[in-house]
Amino acid sequence: MQKMKAFVRTSSQNQHVGLTEIPIPEINDDEVLVKVHAFGVGIHDRYFIPNNAIFPYPIGTEAAGVITKTGGTVTQFQVGDRVILTTVLQAKGGCWAEYVAVPQSNLILMPAEMDFTEAAAISIAGDAALESMRSLNLQAGDTLFVAGASGAIGTLVIQLATAHGIRVAGSASPKNHDYMLSLGAETAVNYADPNWKQQVKQWQSGGVSAALAIQPGTIEDSMDVVQDGGKVIAVSGDQAPSRRNIFVSHIQHHPETRHILVQLVSDIAAGRIRLVIEHVYPFKQALDALKKTETRHARGKIVVRLADK
Repeated sequence: MQKMKAFVRTSSQNQHVGLTEIPIPEINDDEVLVKVHAFGVGIHDRYFIPNNAIFPYPIGTEAAGVITKTGGTVTQFQVGDRVILTTVLQAKGGCWAEYVAVPQSNLILMPAEMDFTEAAAISIAGDAALESMRSLNLQAGDTLFVAGASGAIGTLVIQLATAHGIRVAGSASPKNHDYMLSLGAETAVNYADPNWKQQVKQWQSGGVSAALAIQPGTIEDSMDVVQDGGKVIAVSGDQAPSRRNIFVSHIQHHPETRHILVQLVSDIAAGRIRLVIEHVYPFKQALDALKKTETRHARGKIVVRLADK
């Protein structure tokens, strides 16, 4: 039985992740086997595993690589295709491994001009950014405050919003302010500054049309800068009671977003949308990449490349 290196959870009783060797997964008729070239690092990767996980369980939710084998009913892809993939809550395991089995429905063809590092960074943040825009449902001229705007989701939301004529303000540490402004934000505030809410209200008297609470624990503060009758969308899944007739909800996942994600991939490949990648780690340093992401202080996305393992 052929084996591969993978970063795995060994138990449901703790969240320890370690590097080990496990068998290369077998594929079903509707799956492909992908040789992973790079994978994105997510804040939930350590503990986002299915209830029926069999240990050792490879972690990970998004990657890019090359198809090395296809199942009998796979018609849309072939061996040698360069693909972007998602492995959210898969029973066979995630993509923090040299190989991964993926249903064909979880694949997107990589544009020829895109490299694996870029491709691996798109799926999860891109889906969340698109779902956020759908949930916000704002129009040109509306105003948006983004809590945690310098991360992977926020940097995409800034660009998607401004491309539709939506005016954006965002919070982040001061070192990321100039970058956020370069992406199209009109105002950047420091979440550690006790006066940041007043600064947002100075920018938009009466409050913004809506807020996107990406960072955990930011719903209540976000409501403080939203106008009466506005809305707050929570990406983190946090709960908070509404007030001043402000609509509070969470992003919902729609099947059709997958098709819109294909367009986002194309826009990134063409340079119409900038993909922000803070750092690329070699495979052997993947746990360092995970720890960095878990600080929630990364600018954009962190990626691991297997070419340097």
